[in-house]
Amino acid sequence: MVDQVEICSFDLRYEGYRMRSAGVEKALLLSISAHGIREPLQGVGTEGERILLDGFKRLRCAAKLNIGIVPYLSLGDDEPCGIIELLRISNARSLSILEQARLIDELMNVHQMCNAEIATLLERSKAWVSVRAGIISQMSQSVMDKIFNGQFPVYSFMYTLRQFMRINCVKKDEVDEFVNAVAGRHLSTRDIDLLANAYFKGPDEFRKQIKNGNISWGLNRLKQSHPAGCDCTERERHMLKALEITQKYMQRLILRCNDTRFKTNTFYAQANLLSGGILRQLDAFNQAIRQIYDRTGQT
Repeated sequence: MVDQVEICSFDLRYEGYRMRSAGVEKALLLSISAHGIREPLQGVGTEGERILLDGFKRLRCAAKLNIGIVPYLSLGDDEPCGIIELLRISNARSLSILEQARLIDELMNVHQMCNAEIATLLERSKAWVSVRAGIISQMSQSVMDKIFNGQFPVYSFMYTLRQFMRINCVKKDEVDEFVNAVAGRHLSTRDIDLLANAYFKGPDEFRKQIKNGNISWGLNRLKQSHPAGCDCTERERHMLKALEITQKYMQRLILRCNDTRFKTNTFYAQANLLSGGILRQLDAFNQAIRQIYDRTGQT
């Protein structure tokens, strides 16, 4: 049953476990100001202690709009069971893989639940749980905080830095140094990828300049020495353009798939057909991209 509760009654201990996005939150603020809060916030606990698990963006928007009472749905009075339930419904509510990973890490290290127990309760494979537990083990607290605070893009960690750790054996403290140098500078994922390649595979002088905060200098040097497509064939330029467009729209879709304002049956029917077509090609696409990534990374 959905209750109406005061925003000051929530325990926000899990706020840092959910990722911030200024763009998404701005759009949500406009939606709530026009239509109110449509989806209830969710948490666990008794009436005297409500631990919020889902709805932190809505809560912050409510505070900005001076809304003191919000809809709330309890997931029970047991904290680990509430986390399990949130993970179970994450396909509908779209927790990111890092948010899933951090909650699973909480279940393992704080609530002392084992891989097999979590997998059984979630009706997932042990491998699904292990992959997410492994992601958190690769991150320092500093890097994790910057990603969850929106200072460093999750995409760049998942698909650029983790690859350097896996293929080039880059150490966790080296990743920390790079993230600390470039975080919070509003760089595009393309610029971060360019800087990371030069930082981890380039000369020591370049690495020193980046550590000292000379990011603009580094980007200018890289773009001057490797102007986009200048020495590429026409076929290669077309391929680079296709990769650039794909990366751009993947990032847009990652954000827009979480939008709760999609309502019409026409949209759902067409989106289901299109997303189904994408899913059928996903394995082949992933294999092709991984092959070209590994092949080009050898140069």
